[in-house]
Amino acid sequence: MANAAQIEKMTSGKGFIAALDQSGGSTPKALAQYGVSGDAWSTEDGMFDLMHAMRSRIVTSPAFSGERVIGAILFEQTMDREIEGVPSAQYLWEKKGVVPFLKIDKGLADERNGVRLMKSMPDLDALLERAVGKGIFGTKERSVIDQANREGIAHIVEQQFEVGHQVLKHGLVPILEPEVTISIPDKDAAESMLLEIIGQNLDSVPEGQQIMLKLSLPTRANLYKPLIDHPKVMRVVALSGGYSRDEANAKLAQNTGMIASFSRALTEGLSAQQSDDEFDATLDATIQSIYDASVAG
Repeated sequence: MANAAQIEKMTSGKGFIAALDQSGGSTPKALAQYGVSGDAWSTEDGMFDLMHAMRSRIVTSPAFSGERVIGAILFEQTMDREIEGVPSAQYLWEKKGVVPFLKIDKGLADERNGVRLMKSMPDLDALLERAVGKGIFGTKERSVIDQANREGIAHIVEQQFEVGHQVLKHGLVPILEPEVTISIPDKDAAESMLLEIIGQNLDSVPEGQQIMLKLSLPTRANLYKPLIDHPKVMRVVALSGGYSRDEANAKLAQNTGMIASFSRALTEGLSAQQSDDEFDATLDATIQSIYDASVAG
């Protein structure tokens, strides 16, 4: 449940949100990037043990603290586990000053009208209650836009806000993430539609409450400035979306008021084979580069 110090940090704190929420589908790729091959585990539980070890190594590093990392998005299994004997969300806030979020979506439905909606979440209320009990501040839910299709984008935004309202009722702050695929030819047109349709839906957020938005880095710099300045929006954060870290940082720095919420770009260059000193030095340089791009605007 949001407290005043966490609201203040998320509203005006300098820094970025670390996305540590790879799920079952993306975990093997994330582990491979980290230098852990598929033959290192034989069960899904074993795979998630290795992933938790990687996340714990990042979070416990001296480079990782609330001075530059203001929030972190956790996978459900990470929320249910401990870091150095302390429940993960509690560890993040109490030991590191980092505001904890939870990824709540259950993956994507098949494409229709150029978009992939979220799969249904019949157990969402129970998960949100558990999140509140674990000290989670907010949530994140992802769906994907693959085409500048107005009908599809309207459906995506409608679903995002519907889930967002459910999250708000539990006293949590939702991050709505309608991702635009960066490789599509009509990306700019899709983003213009998305901006317009999100703007039309913001009035539905109850007075005195706010949401957050996680959006692909726009083709036109500062396209999303009206959302950043909107009173119903606590923060607009950017996903790296497949850009390299250098590309993502360069694009982010052109967008005033937008901050990073990078996943793959955060772990780029980290390896299970590195000594702690090498790992910490690499992570420190990475965090500084993403921080600099986030505060550049």
